Amino acid sequence: MIDRDTIDRIFDTADIVEVISDFVSLKRSGQNFKGLSPFTNEKTPSFLVSPAKGIYKDFSSGKGGNVVGFLMEHEKLTYPEALRYLAKKYNIEISEQEPTPEEIQQRNERESLLIITGWAQKYFTNILQNTPEGQSVGMAYFRERGFHDDIIRKFQLGYSPEQKDALTNEALKEGYKLDYLVKTGLTIQKDDYKADRFRGRIIFPIHGLTGNVTGFGGRILKSDEKMAKYLNSPESDIYQKSRILYGLYHAKQAIVKQEKCFLVEGYTDVLGLHQAGIENVVSSSGTALTNDQIRLIKRFTSNVTIIYDGDEAGIKASMRGIDMVLEEGLNIKVVPLPEGEDPDSYSKQLSATEFQQYIKENEKDFISFKTRLLLKDMEQDPVGKAGLINDVIRSISVIPDTVMRSVYIKESARMLDIEERILYSQVYRLRKKKAEDRYNKESRQEEIRIQSTPLPSFIKEIYSELQEKLLVRFLLQYGNERLYEIQDEHAGNEYISVAEYVVNEILNDELEFKNLLYRQIFEEVNNLIQKGEVIEIKYFVHHEDHRISQLAVDLLSSPYSLSKVHSRKGAMVEAEDMLLKKNVPKALIEYKRKILEVAQREKEEQIREVQQVNNDDLEAVNPLMQQYITITSLINTISKERGWVILK
Repeated sequence: MIDRDTIDRIFDTADIVEVISDFVSLKRSGQNFKGLSPFTNEKTPSFLVSPAKGIYKDFSSGKGGNVVGFLMEHEKLTYPEALRYLAKKYNIEISEQEPTPEEIQQRNERESLLIITGWAQKYFTNILQNTPEGQSVGMAYFRERGFHDDIIRKFQLGYSPEQKDALTNEALKEGYKLDYLVKTGLTIQKDDYKADRFRGRIIFPIHGLTGNVTGFGGRILKSDEKMAKYLNSPESDIYQKSRILYGLYHAKQAIVKQEKCFLVEGYTDVLGLHQAGIENVVSSSGTALTNDQIRLIKRFTSNVTIIYDGDEAGIKASMRGIDMVLEEGLNIKVVPLPEGEDPDSYSKQLSATEFQQYIKENEKDFISFKTRLLLKDMEQDPVGKAGLINDVIRSISVIPDTVMRSVYIKESARMLDIEERILYSQVYRLRKKKAEDRYNKESRQEEIRIQSTPLPSFIKEIYSELQEKLLVRFLLQYGNERLYEIQDEHAGNEYISVAEYVVNEILNDELEFKNLLYRQIFEEVNNLIQKGEVIEIKYFVHHEDHRISQLAVDLLSSPYSLSKVHSRKGAMVEAEDMLLKKNVPKALIEYKRKILEVAQREKEEQIREVQQVNNDDLEAVNPLMQQYITITSLINTISKERGWVILK
């Protein structure tokens, strides 16, 4: 139990900006700091930290709180764990006894698992450093690979003895529960048989972002074709391999400081680069990159340099998942090493200065590198070259930034000796198809079906200029902002933008803006969407039609866009752009309701006119009455869904 005075001292000492900067790349914005949400996959920063108030607010997910609350939410720590993390960070002493077996049992399962993995790390390290077997086998391997003592200590490397249940027996003797040993993957249990998972292996502890050991990687040292060379902890509540990057805990501050992350393949590659003085390096632990790992990097930087092994076949195999990185909007470069070398081995052949200079001189952008590499095999093969061109086009098409896509198209056209317009056409085709598929997926979701109220085809030539103006302002000011997330187990996270949603709603209902300037802006936005382009505000502000330019300036000068957050009687109030998911559908529904109300009044007038001519002419009145009933029903449906009061 932590006493109140210590808790107060922790809160007084902890710098919320400094703490959160360990997990999120923050930039100053006036008196506050901003960054990308660590809780959602956003492309526009909406995560705010206020050092003066000691709070954070994530407008993307709605989460907010103080520095302890952030650690609890982001790292899934308990309240005491978050306090201990801060106390350790700021060297605040907490007087606590080691937990007894009974206390371990009482703690929640996740905390118990972390306690056991923390204990296991110390056990493995002690075996490596202080036992004859650890020294003669484990330490001998690290010495042979050229790793220095400071690197071995820094990464808390260890060794698991050959005895089949040495760790299990020691853990049980210390009072740890077998159930938790099995859940962390440290122990394998089958009926009465118990054995250590990592026996006879050197150990690489895997740390979470807060420094807790969440899992382990183990490398076998003897030649045995029946056993895997590398073995990782199984999935558990504290370890999900697809969401872990080895070395990120030790690299995160260097990544933020240098605004770049080096990505390598294995554990020893990370160690070798650290020893060469390059600390902003992480590893995917020998597996293909996942979306979660890419987004983890993106929290700290948008610049990734991949250091490939010198084996050309390995390079080609490793490139298959890189399109995911491009799609996240990250800037990718690659550094190929000499044939037969890996980052660890090559870093030891050069001095630290020479190795860093080699990386600087051999960095190449990914598209150019990929084109040159594949082109070598295809120059005399027209069919193969066509496949290469399509491969390059697929990679370029996923890049979200318009300017970067254009640059790569020009460079690739030159290298492939092909006309730019052909590449532009194919990239446009792929992006258009993806946008259509994305919208079709989203439109099947219940939320969109409820909010998308189609208008009857008999309603023609009716408009509402005030609502048209509001929708055009949304298109210009927030067109690129995400509106709805799409969860897809194959494609990962996708989203529907404000512009895509508004344009598809208008077109699906066959509506048309009657204000000619609004209509022209709408059509040009639709054209940009079809091309897969970003909607650039400056395109409309500097439009060749002065009337559109002036209209864009007027619409974008809204007072609502002056600040992200403002205070109302001491409360944090979300500004307009924080409420797009509510306001954009609401504006569309209001637009449709206004049209329906005008149509309703017109239909009432038509019915009166027919009745005045011939009150008994039911054949003339009935169709009009049916249309009137349809319109009235739609108005009632919309009003009920939106919670509006119907006044008659």
